Order: sequence, then structure tokens, then C-alpha cells
Amino acid sequence: MKTTNLRNTPIDRRRLSAEDRSQYKPSNRMQAVAKARSRKGQMAWNDKVQLGRQEQKPGTGGFTSGLAMQQQRNREKGAQVERSKALRAEKPIY
Repeated sequence: MKTTNLRNTPIDRRRLSAEDRSQYKPSNRMQAVAKARSRKGQMAWNDKVQLGRQEQKPGTGGFTSGLAMQQQRNREKGAQVERSKALRAEKPIY
């Protein structure tokens, strides 16, 4: 698998100074390239994969009044029940 924009050509140690030659470790370069390849592959996979999640958008979801609206609805329902009970006959007629 070839990764674009990564240079991984061997370095001619004969051209390096003695100090650079002693510090140079080709395994570090190979590990860096391997990490870059794996990171690039992971990023490509993350771009394509469908994650199972629910979209989160700003806002309240329509429940702006919240508890006050629910309490008012319960009061109205209670008043309706009271009215219906008031209209009933006290003793059932058979």
C-alpha cells in the first residue's frame, strides 16, 4: 500500500557526517512511516463509515414551556372532570 506525499527513500549514510551517522537509526524512519500510513488509513475509514448516532442540533426540541405547560394541561383536564361530575345525576336512574 503506497501512501502519497510520504518520502521513504533510503538515506546514503556515506554522505552523512560522523555525528549524524551515529545518531541515524533507519528503524525510527520506518516506524514514523508506518504510523503515518495507519493514521491516514484510520482517517479515511472514519470519513466513510456510518456511525450509529443521533444528530444533535441546537435547540430545545420544542419543549420550551416544559413543566408549566404540563401543569396547565393537568389543571384544564381536572376542571373538565369536575364539570362532568357536576352534570351527573346524584342518584342513578334505572
